[in-house]
Amino acid sequence: MAVLEKIRVKLGILITVLIAVALLSFIIDPGTLETTLSYFSSKYDVGKIDGKKVRYNDFQKEVDYFTNIYTLTTGSQSVSEEAMQAINESAWQYLITEQYVIPQMRKAGLTVGDDEILDMSRGKEISPVLSSDPVFLDASGNFSRERLMDFIHAIPGDASGNLAAYWNFLQQSMTSQQYFTKYNSLLTGSSILTPVELRRQIEENNTTSDVEFVMMPFGFQRDTTIKVSDKEVEDYYNAHKNNYRQSASRDVEFVAYEVVPSEADIKAAEEEINSLFEEFSTTANLRTFLSMNSDTPLQNYYFKKGELENDFPEVDEFAFGRNPGVMPVFNKDNVFYAVRVNDVKNMSDSAFVRHILLSFDQKDRADSIANVLRNGGDFSELASRFSLDQNPNVANPGDIGWMTQTSMIPGMEEVLTMRPGAVAEMETDYGLHIVTVTDRTAPVKKVQLAILSKEVLPGKETFQDFYAKANDLASRCEGKIENFERITAEEDLPVVPANRVAESARQLSRYDDVREVIRWIYDDKTKVGDVSPIITVNNDIYFVVALKQIHEEGYTPVSNVASTIRYQLTNRKRAEKVKGEVAERIAGLTDIQAIADTLGQTVSTREGITFGSMSGNSTEPAFIGAVAGAETGVIAGPVAGNAGVYVFKVNNRETGAFYTEDDAKIKAAQVDTYQINSLSRIFFDRADIKDNRARFY
Repeated sequence: MAVLEKIRVKLGILITVLIAVALLSFIIDPGTLETTLSYFSSKYDVGKIDGKKVRYNDFQKEVDYFTNIYTLTTGSQSVSEEAMQAINESAWQYLITEQYVIPQMRKAGLTVGDDEILDMSRGKEISPVLSSDPVFLDASGNFSRERLMDFIHAIPGDASGNLAAYWNFLQQSMTSQQYFTKYNSLLTGSSILTPVELRRQIEENNTTSDVEFVMMPFGFQRDTTIKVSDKEVEDYYNAHKNNYRQSASRDVEFVAYEVVPSEADIKAAEEEINSLFEEFSTTANLRTFLSMNSDTPLQNYYFKKGELENDFPEVDEFAFGRNPGVMPVFNKDNVFYAVRVNDVKNMSDSAFVRHILLSFDQKDRADSIANVLRNGGDFSELASRFSLDQNPNVANPGDIGWMTQTSMIPGMEEVLTMRPGAVAEMETDYGLHIVTVTDRTAPVKKVQLAILSKEVLPGKETFQDFYAKANDLASRCEGKIENFERITAEEDLPVVPANRVAESARQLSRYDDVREVIRWIYDDKTKVGDVSPIITVNNDIYFVVALKQIHEEGYTPVSNVASTIRYQLTNRKRAEKVKGEVAERIAGLTDIQAIADTLGQTVSTREGITFGSMSGNSTEPAFIGAVAGAETGVIAGPVAGNAGVYVFKVNNRETGAFYTEDDAKIKAAQVDTYQINSLSRIFFDRADIKDNRARFY
């Protein structure tokens, strides 16, 4: 009775809460209530775009929409994991485009109207979205306006709604594409190479200097007299803070126990294939036998001598031996094989094939056409009159082209053994074919191989052994990274570090499909210093993971980059110090060789230096800039570069005309292209995007 009373009390409290919420929904403004509730459910948002939350349900509707488009265009109801990732990304990019990018383009004064979209689908200038869609291409691969019109006219009569859904998708794509086209045109049109810039660029690239110089390298020895204060580090950090932006990521280390076959597993696989060997050697129905007993079904492919020499030299030697029969069992890369020669043929590597294609119900006509051809009929004429294949892009009516075993219409394999000029009737999935071969390569001996194979797979006990090892490590760590590091060091376990792991990652070091590992790393309950329980990946890898560090989104803390900044500032000070020392040592010297002797270095030469080569990495920019501005025949320097200090003399300077106005315009166009390609990154940064999809997908 006491227990029953407790249940009643708890239910009463629950009912009271539910009634209170129901009453609030009448008293409080629905928008306010939604905002309040969303505060508690924000952890279930897929992300943010331009500061606005993207609800899971709303995003899933887009995923479902793009999944439907995928199944419509592929004809497949099954969606692979790779395809699902692409669909997910398409849905996300669509939302970014619709909710931020296109509104920004509209702010720039751009619009795409309904009449414009109509003209792009039915007018003179068809949208590239439609003209490149396979749905609207004819048999020759060319855009067919007729097929497009047939598609549009069929939409009202499609009870399934699939055609309407796909047309809606195409219209959305056309609209987005047109916005981007206009925006790119706007940017390109506003990027003007002025006459002054053009003249300067031509001058800079047409003026070349021949230089002899001496470089005093900095060397690698540390200079203990150079000091960089914490204040200098902090000032540099603040002045270059944008260089230290970071995305959210985490550093981990892990041990992965990959389940591999044991000696017992190898022995079991060998015993299994040996038990099948005798029947494999004698059976008359190899296709059925292999489908029931082998990892490799009977293949229709015929091998020629030397084709297997790289991967299976022993099989190649056996197959083309004097009396090949059945090759004994052998092991390669944990797969046991037995090989039997099933058939031998003299056949060509390739043949040039022509055909006349008829429907399946035209058998009598096929026989008649074949007889006419055997009696001297004109193949091109008959193909033009009767063939269903009227490809306008071939040299002669009926031409298919060169066919090989790997580029073959199933059902036409006989063409590789046909005599040129002979006529044969064949049936494929496309219909009835009257076929002739006009040419083929010289026939060679080829063999069809029946391969009995058994891959060595880990057994149940092997899985248990590896699981026990992983469980032992996870248990002894007790969730603490100090235990993880001590145990792995004592037992010399292979610890794998993985730094800057993003929440969206699907790979960890060399391991794929590790979403379960990533979810643990980014779980709200996982803290720095935690060690995971066993995490199973692909059912055959057991992970034990330690979280070392969390990098929050924003700016890398100055403490994390202080050593790098200190190194950069030390190098700068060292450069200035060496520059001063060199200036002092060569003061008054006017001969480049005397300068080299004084510094203990050699004189080097470089010809054809132009200011326009600043982007090159073969010579330092500071040196190139100094050369461009130096007076001919006068010792210049010292100039501090990245590797050392330079003293130089320009011996000759010439002005040519090899860099033209066209070259300058091409370079400007390349800059425009780079800027346009950077648009997506710029939009992404400005849209204040928070991508939390990895928590759900």
